Amino acid sequence: MLISYEPLWKTMEEKGVTTYTLIEKYNINPRTISHLKHDKSVTAYTLEKLCRILDCPIEAVIKILPEE
Repeated sequence: MLISYEPLWKTMEEKGVTTYTLIEKYNINPRTISHLKHDKSVTAYTLEKLCRILDCPIEAVIKILPEE
């Protein structure tokens, strides 16, 4: 399966949260931001933290795509 963080970027835009905010205010590692931007895997802890920061369900952060 492939993962996509496309929902994350839409949710962040709707909530007015930037990657700078995630790094500076919430101490998200810049390497983690890079992983998210390139649809690489991150820990469940990170996904949970993003959901708490954005006050949203997991579906608003990650989408699982079927392999072709």
